[in-house]
Amino acid sequence: MNNANPLLDFSGLPRFPEICPEHVTPAIEQLLSENRLLLENLSGDTAAPQWENFVGVLEDANERLSRAWGQVSHLNSVMNSPELREAYNANLPLITAYYADLSQNEVLFEKYKKLRISPLFESLTGEQQKIIENELRDFRLGGAELPPQDKVRFKVIQEELSSLGAKFEENLLDATNAFSLYIEGEKELSGIPADEIQAARDAAAQDGKTGWKFTLRAPSWLPVMQYADNRNLRERMYREYVTRASEFGNIEWDNTPLICQLLALRKEAAKLLGFANYAELSLVSKMAESPGQVLNFLNELGARAKPYAQRDLAELREFAAETLGMTQLEAWDIAYASEKLRVSQYAFSDNEVKQYFPEDQVLPGMFKLAETLYGLKIVPTETPIWHPDVKFFSISDDKGAPIGQFYVDLHARENKRGGAWMDDVMTRRRKQETIQLPVAYLNCNFAPPVGNKPALLTHDEVGTLFHEFGHGLHHLLTRAEELGVSGINGVEWDAVELPSQFMENFCWEWDVVRQLSRHVDNGESLPRELFDKMLAAKNFQSGMQTVRQLEFALFDMHLHYDFDPDGENTALEQLQEVRERVAVIIPPSYNRFPNNFSHIFAGGYAAGYYSYKWAEVLSADAYSLFEEHGVLNPEIGHRFWNEILGVGGSRPALNSFISFRGREPNIDALLRHNGMS
Repeated sequence: MNNANPLLDFSGLPRFPEICPEHVTPAIEQLLSENRLLLENLSGDTAAPQWENFVGVLEDANERLSRAWGQVSHLNSVMNSPELREAYNANLPLITAYYADLSQNEVLFEKYKKLRISPLFESLTGEQQKIIENELRDFRLGGAELPPQDKVRFKVIQEELSSLGAKFEENLLDATNAFSLYIEGEKELSGIPADEIQAARDAAAQDGKTGWKFTLRAPSWLPVMQYADNRNLRERMYREYVTRASEFGNIEWDNTPLICQLLALRKEAAKLLGFANYAELSLVSKMAESPGQVLNFLNELGARAKPYAQRDLAELREFAAETLGMTQLEAWDIAYASEKLRVSQYAFSDNEVKQYFPEDQVLPGMFKLAETLYGLKIVPTETPIWHPDVKFFSISDDKGAPIGQFYVDLHARENKRGGAWMDDVMTRRRKQETIQLPVAYLNCNFAPPVGNKPALLTHDEVGTLFHEFGHGLHHLLTRAEELGVSGINGVEWDAVELPSQFMENFCWEWDVVRQLSRHVDNGESLPRELFDKMLAAKNFQSGMQTVRQLEFALFDMHLHYDFDPDGENTALEQLQEVRERVAVIIPPSYNRFPNNFSHIFAGGYAAGYYSYKWAEVLSADAYSLFEEHGVLNPEIGHRFWNEILGVGGSRPALNSFISFRGREPNIDALLRHNGMS
């Protein structure tokens, strides 16, 4: 193995500080060349296909490629630079083409089919059998059964979709970074918390300027929308945020034409495979059985939630008019007026709570919860990292046996894409007599520390961190030993959010929150009185929040089900149609939400955004068993580990849920948790 190139070193953890853009192309070219040679050899091998001489060696080769490319993709997301972006974009079509060719390889497809019907199949483990079934499905979905001419077109579509998705994300990042607002007069900052003002002053100083700097990155934008008394400032920041990557800015970053192209190509790909629309294709590998079932689920939830949302909005409008003098509540007033209403009703503010959640208390407190539930030990560990803010941890079981490791990168920065996400570095699998341990990335975009104080998290951000840690535990606590069903691999996309949303529930448990909290100045834990106020406010505006998520999910499903990308209506008009049915807040006509909806246009959630609500039903219902038996009950914790986290994708998610809960899921727990029962 050529260790001069760090991307070709698979002996251990990634060598992040050594990876340079010039390493990318040589490494990817070498791995692709080796893999294509292997495919030729496997295709020409006339021996009966077996796990060891066929599936196993193919998995080994593809894992090396995915590990190398995974490091490149990760750095492109968290340490973006012109040079790295160029290397990433140069190699992305090559990676896409390789996997497209692989999924259309008829000889390999035939070998999988022979293995499936051979007597050997019955002697394989359940995990191995599930992988073979998944591979047969994926060959069909990859175009292996298409006639030659359609295969060529299908492959071209895959490559175009890949590059368009990457471009969508780049446009959004560039448009977000392009805007900054420098303010000279401190009066204009009235209402914004002192630590946020200090962060803005530090940001301006870093640019060699006086005054205060605000950007469209979440840690800067959100406090302005929530706290700034200056209505003109809020309107300016709102307009800039909701028109990112649209025709209102740099035309080179306009995602509008990309949306049309992505939808048309997805529809064409689905038609080639014999599906009526892309939604049907997307659902083949999910729990939901049909687009109709998903739409019925979302519409039923909408019918239950909309009266609560209307009540929330009426209450907010009345308060804004009577108390704040806002006779017309605008989109840029919602977060501000909501914060004022919350303070009025529950006598606490988000900023007051934030002082109790320093990052250096929240992380150990979160780890303590996992240690209690699952009998784990989580300790900081040294390893090469990509940025000074990154932390690294190792997990072992109660006997000291190592389980896995994970990186934590929590702070927003200019060269990092927005949002929060978990991704895998390495996946647990058996290699002869040894077990390869899993490694994960946990990424967020919280505000970095200001001055000599630790970074502070809002309670919502604590929930986000727990969410990503839930994904991480799903990947890290797997007991599966075959790559294709280990961790989150092979798990239906609409069930993969179960462990993440499940973890969020613990942020509302007093015994957990006590461990997470320490006032940044006086060191005291969160007072029980303040926690009770937070609990009373837990479902504050939950109706409005629910219909907002349903708006996104319905928009996504309709776009990929019954929307015609070549028709007269635009995606924006489709969104407007959904809003008229389910939303209670209609934003200004210039709002270009689709242009920054990267979940469905640049992520993996196309015709799958409903997964958040679908899995929330599962997670709320699963958590109700903890509520019945004690939320910090290690016995129930180990049952959750055994039946949900540990099995990965080795069996259908519904079977795993039933094994844990003892019955099929129902919607009641979700409605109860959201105060809508």
